[in-house]
Amino acid sequence: MPYILFLLGFVLLIKSADVLVDGAGGLARRLGVSALVVGLTIVSFGTSAPELLVTLLASSQGSADMAIGNVLGSNIANILLILGVAGVITPLGVGRGTVWKEIPFAALATLLLGFMANDAWLDGRGFSDLARIDGLVLLSFFAIFIYYTFSISKVEGQGDGEVKPAKSVTRAVVMVVLGLAGLALGGRWVVSGATEIARGFGVSEALIGLTIVSLGTSLPELVTSAVAAYRKEVDIAVGNVVGSNIFNVFLVLGVSSTVRPLSFNPSLAPDLLVGIAVSLLLFVVMFIGHRHVLQRWQAALFLVIYFAYVGSLTLRHLPTGLQ
Repeated sequence: MPYILFLLGFVLLIKSADVLVDGAGGLARRLGVSALVVGLTIVSFGTSAPELLVTLLASSQGSADMAIGNVLGSNIANILLILGVAGVITPLGVGRGTVWKEIPFAALATLLLGFMANDAWLDGRGFSDLARIDGLVLLSFFAIFIYYTFSISKVEGQGDGEVKPAKSVTRAVVMVVLGLAGLALGGRWVVSGATEIARGFGVSEALIGLTIVSLGTSLPELVTSAVAAYRKEVDIAVGNVVGSNIFNVFLVLGVSSTVRPLSFNPSLAPDLLVGIAVSLLLFVVMFIGHRHVLQRWQAALFLVIYFAYVGSLTLRHLPTGLQ
């Protein structure tokens, strides 16, 4: 039964996220919100919604390792795996504003998380956690990001892409409600199934969160960015990933730790360092070779690094008897 719940939960998460994004986008267009704001906020929120639901449910059930591991694993997968796949499909030219503002802001999010989650190291405390005050600080940064997004929309305007006919308000609202309901149910199934599977094999919840759950909740970003790259919509491919990483730290962990403080397992420290490193790596590669372009060979290197990372963390978190 846990395997069935786990698989059905992922299917429901992916479909519900798709319905939510479609409905929210239609509602935004009907209400006259700019296309740029829709891309940076609604699409990013929609593709980050599975992480939000899974992390909230894991937190409420006392599975802090899975909650934090899900966010860390998702952010690492977003950069190395998703941009890797999208960049292999087509070279990703990145706008100057994204290079100098949004990518550094995403790196700042992970770096700030590193400071907040290491109370034992920085303050000499007996334990580390993301307390409610940390959650409120993260949510404050999220508010700054939203303010920034709306401010640049006034400068850049509606964009050059064609806008699809807006859905009726009623239909869009129904889709949003159904999407959120499906995410809530699918998130519960994923957390319950993953927890039972982990316990059954004696595998740590941190490993499940960092690999299977994080990859599953990153599937909406993967599909969105891969399709966008195939259609040469490079800004959507890159903006979706960068925006999702910002949402994951500032919104997902901000809300989760405000609702219930999350203890930080020291075994996750190496993965936090990897998250910081890959965020900085994305910024650095923007200045190697073709300026502000993620080239195919760089994207392929991202994929190699990702699979090497997954292999190493699997060996690190596996019980001794399974290694």
